[in-house]
Amino acid sequence: MSASEAKEKIQALSDQINYHNHLYYNQNKSEISDFEFDQLLRSLIDLENQFPEWKQPDSPTQRVGGTITKEFENVVHQYPMLSLGNTYSTEELMEFDARVAKGLEGETYEYFCELKFDGVSISLIYENGMLAKGITRGDGVRGDNVIANVKTIRTLPLKVKATTPEHFEVRGEVFLSKEVFKQLNKEQEDIGEETYANARNTASGTLKMQDSAEVAKRKLDCYLYYLLGEDLDVATHEEAIHQLEKWGFQVSPTYQKCDSIQEVINYIAQWEKKRADLPLETDGVVIKANSLAQQQRLGATAKVPRWAISYKY
Repeated sequence: MSASEAKEKIQALSDQINYHNHLYYNQNKSEISDFEFDQLLRSLIDLENQFPEWKQPDSPTQRVGGTITKEFENVVHQYPMLSLGNTYSTEELMEFDARVAKGLEGETYEYFCELKFDGVSISLIYENGMLAKGITRGDGVRGDNVIANVKTIRTLPLKVKATTPEHFEVRGEVFLSKEVFKQLNKEQEDIGEETYANARNTASGTLKMQDSAEVAKRKLDCYLYYLLGEDLDVATHEEAIHQLEKWGFQVSPTYQKCDSIQEVINYIAQWEKKRADLPLETDGVVIKANSLAQQQRLGATAKVPRWAISYKY
């Protein structure tokens, strides 16, 4: 096979594998067997080994992983990853709403509610549409770049095919589903090892493993919930979420825009009853002012934004 033929074959295999990956992980559909998929992947790996000059940084073989031979790079967040203030009662929610109303000096406003999933925060940096860095929260100012491990998460696009800004950042929550966590503990029991205490700590430890091939076996997943950058052409958090969905990012479908604090309270009550049926653990609700301009005006303290709060179940 000539180099030019190999280049074409590598691209064709990559497109085919990416298509089946998207069907399986984003639409819960399958057109080929696991064996046929593995054969496609093996063919691509063999070709990339023969012609390494044609291996692309967004190749689906990046999801298979390998040994990480050095410590993770510690990097500064372009936008600090602030914590959220917590609230535990309707009264505290009403106080938060009063502070927002006062800060906006009589402007009308609305909220955007999202479930707070029990996972590990991650910041994804995209450059020219390509996933370039995956940074842990760390202390909020600096975090570790665990990009090799992040690339094993099959629901994350390694390359965004739509037209995007040259540089943008997406934040989300890396997690292990209840089913995957249960299977991991069964495997631990089968070999006589101690079981893992909870899914969140296990997901956190998995992201820091030195062998991304082992990380890939653990089937981490990720929901995205925050878009940052310049020239994004969105005016509200709701618009940003819809943009993420259009670009192919996995967003939990449980969000809701609320026109009043009473609607927020109703949303919280609704999901407190239904959350046990979700495929992953959730421990609360995040409430945000929907308008990005109003978020800017409300600002933040040294530790938490004034435009958002977390209600804990």
